Amino acid sequence: MNALRQALISASVIAFCFAGATQAQPTFQSASPTAGTSTSQTANANADKAMYQAIQYQNAAKKGPALVVIPGEIKSSNATFVQKFGPTNIADFAEVELSRANFQVLERTNLGPLLNEFTLAYNMGDPNKARQYLGMGKLKSTKYVVKFDILKTEQVAAAQEGFDGGTIGRMAGILGAFSGSRGGAAAGAVGGTAVGSVKTGDSTGVWIIGMRYKIMDAETTEQVAQGYTEEKMEVGATGTSVLGVSQSQQGGVGLDTMVQRLVQKSVWEIDSKYK
Repeated sequence: MNALRQALISASVIAFCFAGATQAQPTFQSASPTAGTSTSQTANANADKAMYQAIQYQNAAKKGPALVVIPGEIKSSNATFVQKFGPTNIADFAEVELSRANFQVLERTNLGPLLNEFTLAYNMGDPNKARQYLGMGKLKSTKYVVKFDILKTEQVAAAQEGFDGGTIGRMAGILGAFSGSRGGAAAGAVGGTAVGSVKTGDSTGVWIIGMRYKIMDAETTEQVAQGYTEEKMEVGATGTSVLGVSQSQQGGVGLDTMVQRLVQKSVWEIDSKYK
């Protein structure tokens, strides 16, 4: 009896430990040689602001209709953006957020080779062609087809400012030399060197990125609703150098994060208006 009780206690302990282990999300340490230093802390604090932030969709408790996200269009002429992003990347972000908002999202991978034809049918507004696909498998329950387009990516503002102490430093040295005393000349030389070593600079660029979403009736291909939202993307750098000691920072939210945030804003509106 004691042996049985001991076995039950051991099994309970193992189950408890296993349950605790599965509940804890894995964490990882930095392998950088500068981890824990002041530069690391500053860089990580800035990076934390660009981390993914989950949105609490107000109607997430309500189950949304079945829908398919098809690749949209990127109408920006910005070469950097077009090179980095494709419509599929944006649709991937959209599937994640729509699923979090409790919509029934049909994975595009389930469409297989039909995806291009399916997308073309809706982009061309061809209801007859669309109905051919809607009779296939899981597509039968589809109510909406949603697409997200990038309409704008442009740098709208930039600013720079800085200070170079070289000129003032030279003037301090000259004034010291003309002071008439050896001490004044020495002080002027030291002061000129110190002031002349001071260099500071700041630069900031601001971009505006705009996204449009469209919701289409899965059967008729007619547009049910659309919306548009914009976000500012700010990138900057700052640096200071005094007597050979320098400090600099640079950063900002990247294009990946900006697209994800625009998708989140769009999905928030879809969740609140069209569920």
